[in-house]
Amino acid sequence: MTPVNQDQARKWMWIFLAALVALQIYFVRELLAALFLFTLGFGALAGAALIFFLFERAGERSLAWVEPRTRGVGVLARRGLGLLEDLSKRPFRRPRSEPAQ
Repeated sequence: MTPVNQDQARKWMWIFLAALVALQIYFVRELLAALFLFTLGFGALAGAALIFFLFERAGERSLAWVEPRTRGVGVLARRGLGLLEDLSKRPFRRPRSEPAQ
């Protein structure tokens, strides 16, 4: 090879290596960006699951706290339903009454 060909080959080799490094850096940046976006997405899903879990726990505890305090309400509700049922079976008019004109 002549010195001119060697210089051209060396120049093209450096251009190829620079392009290869640039492509690798771009690829690494794209992978890091994708990793960051997926981390944000999974973090949001985990946060939503945590909030749902905390609301469920709060609901369980509040029901456990309210249950002993509201046992009488159920008895009163059943008694009220029984009274309403009796009232619904009664006629609205008295027997042997004349209709109003």
